[in-house]
Amino acid sequence: MSRRPRPRADWIVALEQGADAGLFGPGSAVWAVNGGLPTMIAGVRALLMQTLHAGAMAGVHDHSRYREDPMGRLDNTVRWVLTTSFGDTAAASGAARWVTGVHERIVGSYEDAGGLERPYSAQDPRLLLWVHDAFTEAFLGAHEVWGGRIPGGPDAYVREWAASGRLLGVEHPPESVAELREQLAGFAGELKPDARVREAVGFLRDIRLPGEAGAVYPLLFAGAVASLRPDVRRLLGLRRPWWPAITANRLLFVFLRRYLGPVSPSEQAAIDRIARLAQVSSGA
Repeated sequence: MSRRPRPRADWIVALEQGADAGLFGPGSAVWAVNGGLPTMIAGVRALLMQTLHAGAMAGVHDHSRYREDPMGRLDNTVRWVLTTSFGDTAAASGAARWVTGVHERIVGSYEDAGGLERPYSAQDPRLLLWVHDAFTEAFLGAHEVWGGRIPGGPDAYVREWAASGRLLGVEHPPESVAELREQLAGFAGELKPDARVREAVGFLRDIRLPGEAGAVYPLLFAGAVASLRPDVRRLLGLRRPWWPAITANRLLFVFLRRYLGPVSPSEQAAIDRIARLAQVSSGA
């Protein structure tokens, strides 16, 4: 892992601009969770979870270019997460409009868990809720394993991150851990571990990424699998690694914090924006 400073993406630089602190701000649960290194594993957890819903998987299978351009899809997801978390309110709203615009084109049909042919749309309220809940569980779960204290506790993260779901059209996002678990349990009858799931899981397991990302990805994937609930692993056809993947990733994050620093570029851009706004407000 190189110590050399790296150029920031234009969209990260743009986070320094804006008119307010954003949807969350310093000291929030979202900043603590979505700005931490465990998000590297959380993203993999979320993708694995989301494949289990036949409707969501059909949309990915039929419309996503994840096989041809996995880094492009990952970059788009990371950009949405970090812009929503650390951008000002206008930037977060703009990111949500972009996602919604993509979703409007994702339609088709799929065979549900009961064997019935059903139409799907990425804008379907039920699918939106599944994706939001799977994401929330994945990021919160990874942070609880590898992260630090969450301001306000886990309930605060679920409650705060619900704002991101509403921007995307989620009608009733959970606002507590108990509600999140209840909603996820309600999807049990809709989950379908079929050939498409096995294909996606195999791709995620065996993907070859360039450079340093490729060197650490197998460790991150193993951590994601190890941290999933046993019932989710069974549905995905995965086994917990025989070696201590949780501990190995904990050591990796200690190493990365020393080299990358305690604050991500996105969070630092937001800190700089808020400091600038405070100076303007005080007349400095």
